[in-house]
Amino acid sequence: MIRELATVLSNEQCYEGGYVAWFDAPSLAAAGHTPGQFVMVRCSDEGGDPEFSRAFSYHRAEEGRIALLYAVAGRGTAWLAGRRRGDAVSLYGPLGNGFRLPDGSGNLLLVAGGVGVAPMIDLAEVALTEGHQVTAMMGARTASQLLPASYWPSEVEYVVVTEDGSQGLKGRVTEHLDEYVAWSSKLYACGPNPMFASMAEALRDNGRRQTPEILMEENMPCGWGLCYGCAVFTRHGVRLCCKDGPRFNLFDVF
Repeated sequence: MIRELATVLSNEQCYEGGYVAWFDAPSLAAAGHTPGQFVMVRCSDEGGDPEFSRAFSYHRAEEGRIALLYAVAGRGTAWLAGRRRGDAVSLYGPLGNGFRLPDGSGNLLLVAGGVGVAPMIDLAEVALTEGHQVTAMMGARTASQLLPASYWPSEVEYVVVTEDGSQGLKGRVTEHLDEYVAWSSKLYACGPNPMFASMAEALRDNGRRQTPEILMEENMPCGWGLCYGCAVFTRHGVRLCCKDGPRFNLFDVF
């Protein structure tokens, strides 16, 4: 694990309530993370609460810098949204267990709900370099809450689903899985728990042809299994999202 005092390079709104922050963080950028791993961000000023940290998935990593995509949902993310170019932010990571890509080439289906899109760009970029075909399904309540298509690699087939029908298909993303699941050889997902529950039900109704890997969005106050604040109840007992996850087998949890 690496601790780094990173410098904010940019912190811009990318959709309604969502932001992408780029940090000058050469050590974390070179750490060799896998898509789905996360970093902890100390979301307080110098002299503030030293324990007030929040977990954010790697969104992208390039030479010398990393990006985190997040939605403002509380005190910590509101603090992060207020950071400006040149501000210093304490980060540590990479932490957790990320997604596993299959050997050889395959048809990968990436499903994201809301801010669950954050690690999927990273996953798509790595998958493409390894010769996989990638389709991404993005679900949101309305068009203004969608990450623009320009954030995805151009080689990715991008399917949009909005609950109000303001863009793309109408409904919930799990209602439109059938044809894409039939095409795919592996499914990955990140989003809220209700989305995972609906996905598990839909796949069971379809004959459960594959075992999806999901990235869970539990609150992870410490990031390394000390506080037990991110317990997940699985078919194999209690697991910690930060230490045993955040990657899980969908059917182990839902």
